[in-house]
Formats: sequence, structure tokens, C-alpha cells
Amino acid sequence: MIDFEPSEEQALIVETVHQFAENEIRPVARESDESASLSGAALNGAHELGLVANGIPEEYGGGGEPSAMLGCLIAEELAWGDLSTALGILSPSLLAVPVARLGTEEQRARILPTLTGPGFVSGALAAVEPRFDSDVHRPQTTAKSNADGFQIDGVKCQVPWIEGGNDLLVFAESEGATQGFLVSRDAEGLTAELEKNLGTHGLPLAEVAFAGVQVAPSARLGGDEAPGMDEIIDRGRVGLAACAVGMSRAGLEISRDYAKERETFGAPIATRQAIAFKIADMAIEIDGARLLAWEAACALDDGKPAGRLAALAYSQARRVALKVSDDAVQIFGGHGFIREYLPEMYLRNAGGFISSFEALTLV
Repeated sequence: MIDFEPSEEQALIVETVHQFAENEIRPVARESDESASLSGAALNGAHELGLVANGIPEEYGGGGEPSAMLGCLIAEELAWGDLSTALGILSPSLLAVPVARLGTEEQRARILPTLTGPGFVSGALAAVEPRFDSDVHRPQTTAKSNADGFQIDGVKCQVPWIEGGNDLLVFAESEGATQGFLVSRDAEGLTAELEKNLGTHGLPLAEVAFAGVQVAPSARLGGDEAPGMDEIIDRGRVGLAACAVGMSRAGLEISRDYAKERETFGAPIATRQAIAFKIADMAIEIDGARLLAWEAACALDDGKPAGRLAALAYSQARRVALKVSDDAVQIFGGHGFIREYLPEMYLRNAGGFISSFEALTLV
């Protein structure tokens, strides 16, 4: 028999994260969107809970229990509170997961302790490129080897750029394969310009240009035995699928509650067949997307090939997020377009998922 119930420990973690999202994230979601900045209290509060550190080895200050499934559960609850804040909270994973799983001992010792210290430190991954055919498996950004290490040239977009970060991981073509390179944010030849996007206004995203950025040989993730980046890409897609499910669930719940309260012609609109069927369809779509994300996460945890499953989960969850968010606006009617209500923000955030958001979180 297949059991989809989380373990007792997982259920306790989910409950804790949900309470944090309800009490610390959801109340500041609109303010973060309007001010184009994340709540420092929310970031530091999540850091104290150890949501990212849980997957870092114990010798570097973490919990030592990496689990893609647990990462999915956490990401869904955080995104239920607010997508922008969730991606900000999880941004350290953009460095922690690749370095912990694929980095050299020197890279782990240098990077991981900075992410498990007393305060929140963000991470960044530069994978998406500003072109219509951007493909994380075939980047046009290059890292050419030379006598001093590697020279990186190219442009990336949608790079999380939260203040206080030290390094970013860059996907670049090198020696005929996609490889990762750890680059300091203040490296000579690196420039960053904040983007103005449709959604996720609270999360600073930047277009980052690399013009002859020189890095040492030790900057290549994994050192001389540089691994492929397929696993990291899969983990990113699964993490974003979980975030999309969380955001969709939030849209469903506020629509359901609004439909029960809003009355027309003497009865709640939830009693109207068109509204009731729409809400039911939203719930069905969300459950299906969640199961796809869980299936991909289980494959990752079992060490099985997860590329196809991760791509399916990511594609479906993005579609569901946009559909559910649009339905939420329709259920709210005229109120769905008013900034005092959340559906319009959910719709803008979901629109961003339809673009190439493949580098904003990892599980």
C-alpha cells in the first residue's frame, strides 16, 4: 500500500513552519510587495528555525538530514505565506545544497559555516539567461580555462540579490559541459542591476553580467572532478514546484473563504454551481501537482533518475499556479483587482512562474 502521510517528525515540522508562515510571513506579504523588500524579521526568524541548515552536514553547523521530500513540505508552507518571502528564506539553499552535495572539502569548509551562523545570510544561483531560448542545460555563459584558472563571460538574469550575501554559484559552459563556479559578488568585472518584474516584487532579482571575471581553479564546484549540474537543476525544479503548490493552496483557501462570506441575492456565492465547481477544480489540480512534486522528491531521495519527474512536476505546478490564481481573481470579482486583497498579487507572482524561474530555490 502506498502511504502519502508524512511521518510524525515531518508533520511536526510542517505544523511549525505553517504557524511561522501564518504569524510572521502572511501579515507582511503585502507590505513586502509594496516596498519591494523582504522582512528582516521573517528572514532571521526562519534562519533561527534552521529551515535551510537542516540539510547541511553536522560538522559545518547543520542538522545533517538532507531530504528533498522534507524540503518540499517546507517550501509549500512558506510559499503559502508569501512566495517572495519563501524564496528569500530558501535562498541560502542555492549555495548550501550544491556545495554540500557536490563541493570539495575546501569549498564546504569555506561556504557552509557562513550559512549556519547566528544571522541570516542569503545565497544566489545564476542559471537563467536573458534570451528567449534560455536553457540551463546549455548555457551561453562560458568559463574558459587559462593559466590563472577560469575566465567567465556572459549574462544571467533572475538572480536573487538579497543584501548581505557573499557568493553566487554560476552555471557556465566549460570544456563542453555545464559546470558550476563559485564567484564572489564583488569580483572584478561583475556588475548587477536590479530587475523590475511582473511579480515577486518583494524579492530583489538582478541581471548579472560577467565581463572577463577571473576565478581561481578552486572556484569550480567539485574541483578537478567537476560533476554535472543535472541533479542541481532537478532539485531546483522540484523546489519551485512545491512553492507553486503552496501559493496555489493559498489562492484556493482565500477564494473558498471569500465565497462562503460574499452574498448575492440572499445566499453565499459558494452555493452557486459555477463557483462551487471552480473551487473543486482548483483543489483537484493542486492535489495533482503536489503528488507530482512528491514523486520527484522521492526519486531524488532514493538516488534514482529524477530529470523527467522534476520537469513534469515543475511544468504542471507552474500551470496550476497560474490557473488557480486567475480563478481566485475571478471568484473575488471586482475585488480581485484591488490591491487590498491578495488575489491580484498571487496572479502577478504566478505569472512570473511562467517565465524561466529555474534558479530560485533548491531542495
